[in-house]
Amino acid sequence: MLKEKDMQLSMYSLLYYKIPKKHTLRILKEELDFSFINKLLENTYSKYYGRPAKEPELMLKLLILQRLYNLSDERVIEDASLNLAYMYFLDINPEKELPHPSLLAKFRVKKLEANDLTTDEIITEVSKQCVEKGIVKETGVTIDTTHTEANTFKATPERVMKKLAYKIFNTMREEIGEIPSTVNQDVPEYKVIEDHQEAKSIMKNYLEETILQIEETIHPEHTPKTKEVIENAKAILNDPKFIQQKGVRSIVDQEARVGRKSKTTNFFGYKMEYIMTTEERLITAVRVNDGAYVDGTQFHELLELTQKSGLVIPEVYGDRAYFRKHILDDIKKIGASPYIPVSAMAYRLDEDKFQYNKDSDEWFCVQGNKTIRKKKTNKNKRDQEYYKYYFEKEVCRECPLRESCAKKTVGRVLTVGLNTPEFYEYSQLQKTDEFKERYKKRACQEWKNGEMKNFHGLDRARGYGLKSMTTQAKLTALAVNLKRVASILSSKNTNNLLVFTTFRIIGPKINNFIE
Repeated sequence: MLKEKDMQLSMYSLLYYKIPKKHTLRILKEELDFSFINKLLENTYSKYYGRPAKEPELMLKLLILQRLYNLSDERVIEDASLNLAYMYFLDINPEKELPHPSLLAKFRVKKLEANDLTTDEIITEVSKQCVEKGIVKETGVTIDTTHTEANTFKATPERVMKKLAYKIFNTMREEIGEIPSTVNQDVPEYKVIEDHQEAKSIMKNYLEETILQIEETIHPEHTPKTKEVIENAKAILNDPKFIQQKGVRSIVDQEARVGRKSKTTNFFGYKMEYIMTTEERLITAVRVNDGAYVDGTQFHELLELTQKSGLVIPEVYGDRAYFRKHILDDIKKIGASPYIPVSAMAYRLDEDKFQYNKDSDEWFCVQGNKTIRKKKTNKNKRDQEYYKYYFEKEVCRECPLRESCAKKTVGRVLTVGLNTPEFYEYSQLQKTDEFKERYKKRACQEWKNGEMKNFHGLDRARGYGLKSMTTQAKLTALAVNLKRVASILSSKNTNNLLVFTTFRIIGPKINNFIE
């Protein structure tokens, strides 16, 4: 049952006057309204039954403090019981008893992880308040991903299968007290097998045979836990990516995946993709996926979430991974300008040899010859459609570069993708000084990645699984947003005070001088 918020102030609340006016938590408490959280989560509580629950606003603020200062559940409760600034931000009386640390975990799992949209709505609402208060104005946004290591180590498929076998045996012992003698419990020693492929094959055959033996022995209705573990093991074995070492690499965290940092380095964990304003550096939308996620796949969702905050977006920045047709189209639909470098994978053309005129839809070669017609071809082996542009044969026949250019054909035929003419236009804009100067704004995203990892614990997952990682990433984004909002407001107040003080000192002197 969700109880009404206690609005009665105690005499000890006078201690809050000792908190400096520029303190981050004091600014946030006085400038932002967090009461919407209770309304947002009220349907997750019973209105009439059960013991009075702690207010969702209080619980969420504790989680914000946890991410803001990178604390454990136990430590954030301990510090909030002693720190006046924490108490003031939590909007409680100094003598009020705080919830047990275990309630924080329950709130995080049952209220936030169970409904992923809740954290999205919280980030959006805070962003909307910033827009309404003028903290965030019309500004460009930048998109990027950052990786987080899993809270466990990466194991080989052989080790994973060994762990699966032991997990099945242990679960059987718990449910029926023993393992039938017909089940082979002699797990192969894969480490003594030199050939890696042979070791994987032996372990896979053993585990599949063991599962068959167990299924012939036990009754699924009497052993639901064992059945669940076996079904999980079968799902892992049936995934073709598993043996190729691209699937499950840990029994503890089965949703983490191997991803690439660069051509030579990789990581095991998750990817957080987010959109952030370039001027105020506020994160407006977040999505979290496993480490094998392809950047830009959820761009449309992130852009829609950003627009819900009421933010006007004139420019969108990204790296080469975001130079894709659907992303450029989404940016065009909202009337924004894309500042995304051309990707060689999406746009392949030697611009030293060919140039394009979009008005006449003609290609020109380095010798000045132009195309006279084009033809849209059927799909190729990769199921892709493309254009063929034909140069004038007679001109090509007399061209000094004919042997190296046209080769076997009389006239040169230029084959390009359907989007190549449009991509060519983008490539020419990116050569301008204006593009190069504006693209420097994207550098703010790299600093934000470092901030979240180095100061707020995003370098490593705190729990296991995609839901846990999603909640951690979004709460971290919310925490750094609030910290940034406090910094902006503090700076504005300082500037206003400086102007007011200057006017009081210099103003009368100017008047005397005029007189």
